[in-house]
Amino acid sequence: MPNDSSSPLIPVLAILGAVTALAIGTATAKHLLFPLIGAQGTTAVRVGFSALLLLLLWRPWRRPMAWPDLRAVACYGAALGLMNLCFYMSLRTIPFGVAVAIEFAGPLAVVLWTMRQARDLVWVACAVAGLGLLLPIASGTGGLDPTGVGYALAAAVFWAAYIVFGKRLQHIHAGHSVALGLLVAALVVVPAGVPYLGDALLSPQVLFIGLFVAAISSALPISLEMVALKRLPPTTFGILVSLEPAVAALMALLLLDEYLSSWQWLAIGLIVTASAGSTWSSKRTTAIKPLAPER
Repeated sequence: MPNDSSSPLIPVLAILGAVTALAIGTATAKHLLFPLIGAQGTTAVRVGFSALLLLLLWRPWRRPMAWPDLRAVACYGAALGLMNLCFYMSLRTIPFGVAVAIEFAGPLAVVLWTMRQARDLVWVACAVAGLGLLLPIASGTGGLDPTGVGYALAAAVFWAAYIVFGKRLQHIHAGHSVALGLLVAALVVVPAGVPYLGDALLSPQVLFIGLFVAAISSALPISLEMVALKRLPPTTFGILVSLEPAVAALMALLLLDEYLSSWQWLAIGLIVTASAGSTWSSKRTTAIKPLAPER
């Protein structure tokens, strides 16, 4: 009788489950928390509770760290916090799926930077074409808000920084580095969200939704991704993760009634193609720490 634990479907389903959980958590935050505490307050609650959950789960203080690692964690966590804040700020005025697609320019740029083959220009062209269709200067954007796009682009820059600093922590257990990074991220973004929280922080509704969003956007996806990382080659892992913009757009359609134009769907498809193709072509693995802390 075959051993189900060795089935190649398990890690694939784990990644798809992680990406879907992340999208559901973000859609829930936008739908239920934004009206109550705004984007800044939502970021504070989401990152704060995520840090608390992962610190309790991994207890990273049990392993001492060298000063160079602590400095890298500080930079990694600051980038993580600002990435979250800018991303949620973008969601105030542009669709969720579009924001994710624009934000994907960050990790995509990191991967493309390492490439030297002429054939890799195909993925660059796909990325540029996709972003060109989404940016406000394009005729097919459907009138995207420039401020929202600007926040999404800022989130892309911080995501790229998050990856660069995260590579310096590859020798540390992913759960520990992410937990510590989220602690730093909370110290960065919670002060920005406190003025928007007020008495809402004592509201059972906000506390319950915040804990739910933190759990489904952090603890669950990270656990699923670790299952997949143990069983999948890094390239396959990266290609599957590249589906995130498409999954986000689909979840936004189902949960938020955010309908995209055909041009926007085409743009998302081009960015997904560029991300998956560049991951497949890359000879050097660009390690992206688990996606879960991102949103």
